[in-house]
Amino acid sequence: MDDSVSSVTTTIPPATDAKPVVRTGWLQRKYTKRVLKQNIPLYIMFIPILIYFLIFKYYPMTGLVIAFKKYTFIKGIWGSPWAGLDMFKLIFSTKQMTNIIWNTLRLSGLSIIIGFPMPIILALLLNEVRKMWFKRIVQTFVYLPHFLNWVIIGGIVVTIFSQSTGAINHVLDSLFGFTYPFLYKDVSWITIFLTSGIWKEAGWGAIIYLAALTSIDQSLYEAASIDGANKWQQLIRITVPGIIPTAIIMLILKIGHLMEVGFDQVFVLQNNTVAEISEVISTFMYKTGIQQAQFSLATAMGLFESLVGLLLVVIANRIARRFGQGLW
Repeated sequence: MDDSVSSVTTTIPPATDAKPVVRTGWLQRKYTKRVLKQNIPLYIMFIPILIYFLIFKYYPMTGLVIAFKKYTFIKGIWGSPWAGLDMFKLIFSTKQMTNIIWNTLRLSGLSIIIGFPMPIILALLLNEVRKMWFKRIVQTFVYLPHFLNWVIIGGIVVTIFSQSTGAINHVLDSLFGFTYPFLYKDVSWITIFLTSGIWKEAGWGAIIYLAALTSIDQSLYEAASIDGANKWQQLIRITVPGIIPTAIIMLILKIGHLMEVGFDQVFVLQNNTVAEISEVISTFMYKTGIQQAQFSLATAMGLFESLVGLLLVVIANRIARRFGQGLW
């Protein structure tokens, strides 16, 4: 009997990538109608949001035409004569306007450079706290200032730094026999402006980064610990890279507001002595538009502010996209 066994070799063709189904003609129309029909409840739910944005966001933009007119109350928006680009020429032709734009860029730029990293640092510190009761107490205290109005914050600042009644100057007077005008010197006013803004918003901004930290895979820390990495090395190699995408998105949004310095904060802390460095676009629009009724000039300044903000967002996003972290 022959013990030889013939073997049969079966060759399996390599798997190929499945090609996407291409729908053309009536098949594509049929598929589109089916998708639309399935999503009708979602479209109905979206209608109130669409109406809200059309009425309160897009329709008011028609008022931007005031920037190109010599607007008066009597003639109205459409009855007022056209002024062309006269208001924009006025913005760039006077030293006062140039100084206002520079003040806006300086205060907003310093707020981003100094204030932007603070929520990140605070989130990293809170993430390392292991006592949950202590962490909750600290979070409550750092979140609380966000819910205070700038009028209240301004009152606290005046109570602390006022030259005649401020707590710090009372201590300086009793110990050294002199007081210092914190709110009336350029450098000290800018310092108070920046620190008060950080104190109010850093805790609230840290919430986003704390949420980003929870998405980091904990097995990475375990692997790093087994490899002998200490806390600092884990922070630099795992934690910080894990929140970089979130930080870049927040930075792009911040850059978009580079020309916008919060009106409330500046207006509350502002005084005539430091008006040379504290007058910004938002306070200028209030004073010229509301108090002096120069609506065309104020609208032109606001439109210029918005266009620059849009341009900065696009540029920042293009730069971020080169590193694979663009917003769109």
